[in-house]
Amino acid sequence: MLISVCVATYQRPEGLKRLLDGINQLTFSKCETPNLEVIVVDNDSTGAARAVCSVKENDFKGVLKYCIEPTRGISYSRNKALASINKDTDFVAFIDDDEVPDPSWLDELLFVQQKYDADVVTGPVLPHFTESSVPNWVVKGKFFEPKRLPTGHPLKVAFTNNVLIRSQVLKQIDKMFDERFALTGGEDSHFFMRLSRAGYKIVWADTALVSEWIPESRTNMKWILRRGYRCWSTQSLCERELYPSIIVLSVRVMKGMALISQGLCLLFPSLLLGQHAIVKALLHISRGTGTLVGVAGVRYQEYKLSSGV
Repeated sequence: MLISVCVATYQRPEGLKRLLDGINQLTFSKCETPNLEVIVVDNDSTGAARAVCSVKENDFKGVLKYCIEPTRGISYSRNKALASINKDTDFVAFIDDDEVPDPSWLDELLFVQQKYDADVVTGPVLPHFTESSVPNWVVKGKFFEPKRLPTGHPLKVAFTNNVLIRSQVLKQIDKMFDERFALTGGEDSHFFMRLSRAGYKIVWADTALVSEWIPESRTNMKWILRRGYRCWSTQSLCERELYPSIIVLSVRVMKGMALISQGLCLLFPSLLLGQHAIVKALLHISRGTGTLVGVAGVRYQEYKLSSGV
């Protein structure tokens, strides 16, 4: 069995080192050990990640491929990775350059895929704070904690920070990651929602763990609210396009208004409960606003000015 692990990277040399070390330490006990190829796509046209890959290549257990995608945007990078995989690969996995997989990560994804005969398997991404002095309100509010589900739970969407895809699926669709989402993010939501709509089976693997390195620059109210706005806006954009019925759009509008109303109702009492409660109330408002903006078709280019951290 051959598995292609795809990594898009942009100005995160230390993160890429950690990720490649983690992949090199993967273990297999539930499934037969597969052959691995790792495709690193550098979205920095100067080739900043080439040196990291050159060093790691010498003692890498699988095949390590490096290529550059000069056109800025996450969709272009992911499509470049898919275009670079071995034509005989059996499965394609995606993981981000600010993450580190648990040693059993890929083994668990494969096991769940086989058990449920799934086309796509996705799992949780746990927070790993890079600074010890994380604000107490961030921890108390659990703003970075993922939603957990029972293994095998069916889904209608997945994300490229922790996912395994049957390669045959990729050969049966005519379009990969939509380049309209290159600077907004959400290209993975759109991609997997399309697969779900086409009848492909997506399931959850709660034991396939990945840790995301959370820098200090994200543990603040501005970043949390902005991310909430973008994610819910993108979800609405995807549903607006893929399920363009009046009923679906009406439901999204009602959800957006309900979130804003809920946030406003929680705002005053939250002043007595502490900063975590205040941010939760504001997050409801931010998500609700993003939902309505997405329904209206407005795109927020979160990654236009982003840099690796």
